[in-house]
Amino acid sequence: MNLGALLQNHVLLTGMVGWFLAQALKIPVDCIRERRWNWALFFAAGGMPSSHSCLVTSTALAVGLHYGFDNPLFAVAVAFTMVVVYDAAGVRRQAGMQAQKINILVEELLKGHPISEQHLREVIGHTPLEALGGVLLGLVVAVGLWLGWR
Repeated sequence: MNLGALLQNHVLLTGMVGWFLAQALKIPVDCIRERRWNWALFFAAGGMPSSHSCLVTSTALAVGLHYGFDNPLFAVAVAFTMVVVYDAAGVRRQAGMQAQKINILVEELLKGHPISEQHLREVIGHTPLEALGGVLLGLVVAVGLWLGWR
């Protein structure tokens, strides 16, 4: 495999830049809300903006910009983007809400008992606003990098 060729793949680079920026932006966005820096958010799922939504949106738009919006690969990328964004804001969000309720039930059932149970992860999905933030960031990243590479 030629690493130089891989680094010339503008579609791949666009997606990676989008993901990286979304993950990095979670830290100051959370700090504004929580009044403390949480550096671990760079490696966490959930939060604003959705890095999943940003990654797939920026990648799909980059496919269209670089190879044409009439290219079948663009159609596949858009379909994939729709599934991921729906999953991020829908299915995974509901799973997180269920984990939150289960954790409350476990805490109530185990109060006063020496049993220690590991909590389920509650922040595994996104609100629709977080997913939209990822989509918008993905659009900006893809257009910005495409203009820069022209």
